[in-house]
Amino acid sequence: MIKIKSCELDKVCGLNSKIPRHMQNEYVLCGRSNVGKSSFINTICNRKNYAHTSKTPGKTRTINYYLINDKFYLVDLPGYGFAKASTKEQNDWAVFINDYFKNSESIEEIIMLVDIRHEPSKDDVNMFDWILNTTGFEPIVIATKSDKLKKTEIKKNVEHIRKTFNASDELVIIPFSSETKDGVEAVLKYLFEN
Repeated sequence: MIKIKSCELDKVCGLNSKIPRHMQNEYVLCGRSNVGKSSFINTICNRKNYAHTSKTPGKTRTINYYLINDKFYLVDLPGYGFAKASTKEQNDWAVFINDYFKNSESIEEIIMLVDIRHEPSKDDVNMFDWILNTTGFEPIVIATKSDKLKKTEIKKNVEHIRKTFNASDELVIIPFSSETKDGVEAVLKYLFEN
């Protein structure tokens, strides 16, 4: 079984930071503010409270670089959609993240988290399309909170996510649960074997 042996919060970038350059590949995490990115990081790293989870959506206002097994980075972007930030701050972050995507030479894959229980929001669809059009990557989709659904509902909702994104059959969608650890093995296999 594949395991993450070390997970270190190596770099934290705010709006005035310079995007770091390094040799390691980057797997970029994006998603709505309440989709469970911190829980996702904690679960795959097998740590309880490594990435801070909050009941207040939009708490992450930095780009966090987690160095995994000294081999690659999980790059956690600020969540979109719920952030209680001013329009100016939201616009500043949009420019900063746009610059990151255009200028980083280390991006290996983009991982987009959506809540499997709900139809992808307009923000989700816009983000998916923006990633495709700006970076050329088709994101891997992690469908979080799968423990809240029955198995038959999971299959139906996965196909609904694919249809809402107007995506091909090749789009990788992994149902995932931080509670039951469903999908952890599939995610680790993707990170370490692709």
